[in-house]
Amino acid sequence: MPNIMLRECLSRLSSNPIKSSVVRPLFQSFSVNKVYFNSGAQTEQTSEELVYEDLKDEGIVVLTLNRARYKNALGKVLLSQLADALDRVRFSQNTRVVILKSSSTDIFCAGADLKERSQMTQQETASFVHLLRKTFSDVETLPVPTIACISGAALGGGLELALACDLRVAENTPKTVLGLPETALAIIPGAGGTQRLARAIGVPRAKELTYTAKRIDAKEAERIGLVNEAVDGEGKAYERSMALARQISVNGPVALRMAKIAIQEGMQMDRNSGMILEQQCYAQVIPTKDRLEGLLAFKEKRKPVYKGE
Repeated sequence: MPNIMLRECLSRLSSNPIKSSVVRPLFQSFSVNKVYFNSGAQTEQTSEELVYEDLKDEGIVVLTLNRARYKNALGKVLLSQLADALDRVRFSQNTRVVILKSSSTDIFCAGADLKERSQMTQQETASFVHLLRKTFSDVETLPVPTIACISGAALGGGLELALACDLRVAENTPKTVLGLPETALAIIPGAGGTQRLARAIGVPRAKELTYTAKRIDAKEAERIGLVNEAVDGEGKAYERSMALARQISVNGPVALRMAKIAIQEGMQMDRNSGMILEQQCYAQVIPTKDRLEGLLAFKEKRKPVYKGE
């Protein structure tokens, strides 16, 4: 039974090498309008709604929501491009950390595009919400750590998107507010918000925020554990997110993936099953070259150079 659970966990959080014939269609579906290089980072802009920046030398990918004039509202195009970008990250052999941010300090993401949704039939609405839920689950199950850099409002689906990330850093400015206001619109959070919020801050507080449609600032979000950190000053959330990403990216890639499985999947189990899962995840790092490199680097009093092997 535990071995079956580990295989299931690995299948959800896996980045094993795959054949080029599988990768190629994913890359072809990722439409690129502009490519340029800056300080070793390759940036690709897709239809002006999502920017994919690959800091290859550091193993960090930055995904930027670039629909600020529409408050980064999640419409069909942006959601589709985000899904394509996630596929690209999932099958990358070089990516170690992902940062998700906004191109604007005024808004992180206002949630679903309600103007677009108002034109949908009931069937189209159900289909779109299903795609939204699946895409956010794809964020959550990326095999590498993810950081939501929250500048400006993160409301509804915007907060649900941030909750799908492993870590959250919020900018402590008057523009930054967080909340799930869906009940004020006679609906409920439909992209995982009711489940991830309760697991992040506890059931009573999650109920209060959801029932009241209350909006809170970054400091309050930090106090209740909704975000890991609230940092003062415009632009500082990205600086802190990048600093965190760099702290993470130098560590063993296989160990990071196994740690994510052990914590994330283990939290869905009883304690004893979680301990067994941890043991099995640990077993995955024992035969790696990186583990030996870590021991050798410690002995030689130098920084280790991990290759994900």
